[in-house]
Amino acid sequence: MPSTVTKVLIVGTGGTIAGRADSSTDHVGYTAGSVGIGELLDGVPPLRALPLAFEQLAQLDSKDMDFGTWQRLALRVQAAMDDPGIAGVVITHGTDTLEETACLLHHVLQGNKPVVLTAAMRPASSLSPDGPQNLMDAVTLAHTPGVSGVLVCFAGRVHRGDRVRKVHSYQVDAFESPDGVVAVLEDGVVRALQAWPLPLGWGVHRLPAFPEAWPRVAVVCNAAGEDGAAVALWEALARQEGRPLGLVAAGTGNGTLSRALELALLEAQARGVAVLRATRCAAGPVVGGGGLPNAGAMSWPQARVALLLQLLA
Repeated sequence: MPSTVTKVLIVGTGGTIAGRADSSTDHVGYTAGSVGIGELLDGVPPLRALPLAFEQLAQLDSKDMDFGTWQRLALRVQAAMDDPGIAGVVITHGTDTLEETACLLHHVLQGNKPVVLTAAMRPASSLSPDGPQNLMDAVTLAHTPGVSGVLVCFAGRVHRGDRVRKVHSYQVDAFESPDGVVAVLEDGVVRALQAWPLPLGWGVHRLPAFPEAWPRVAVVCNAAGEDGAAVALWEALARQEGRPLGLVAAGTGNGTLSRALELALLEAQARGVAVLRATRCAAGPVVGGGGLPNAGAMSWPQARVALLLQLLA
């Protein structure tokens, strides 16, 4: 572990990593976010020797992640990045929406310090929780000189925050990067495999504090029998709310859409609705043109984040 006079800030937001169940053999019936960040750190004794600061920003099950928490988290992380006494930030998070939070931070943060999200698939009360090792690895990564960007450290592998995807609902190795991981951790040592990313610098202070100030961005999914009726329903709701509307189309295959859904989206786009075409496939980009802009290599949750920011801009 490299020595440093600066601290790593650990920000707790809840999730399975901080979950607790009545039985140590229960991996699904737990309550996420039940364990405070201080207690979580006490469960990883090697961390006591390291220069750390920690705070609890939220205690959410990440399926309930919301725009207000995103805004507060982004502001706090940016303040830490601007603080010369902080070498990097580790965020404990739930796995369900981790890829969305990581993508948002990748887009909005400014600076070259490491921001490392980590999580767990088993609660802290488990017989063999995966959270302690993931947390230790994340802190190691944040302390390592030369590391930069928004990263996800999970199961010994390091993913880019704007490329990571949750691909398994239960197994402890639940995340993948279709274009390959950035690094791996081997016996507490970081081995880089790709160049470290840098945040895109959109700016955290442009994120609204109130949920109603965010645009309405919905996802419509292509499937057998999809007739595009949902597009009109989303337009009606957005008009009622008086909010800008964006639609992410999670297409089949190479972002393909049924004729009816594609026509409905083209008509909505002509009326001023922002549309972005992605794929519902677990890997692979949307390649080629057409009447609707495509999301490239972004997953549909990442495309939704990008469209939110586009409409806020």
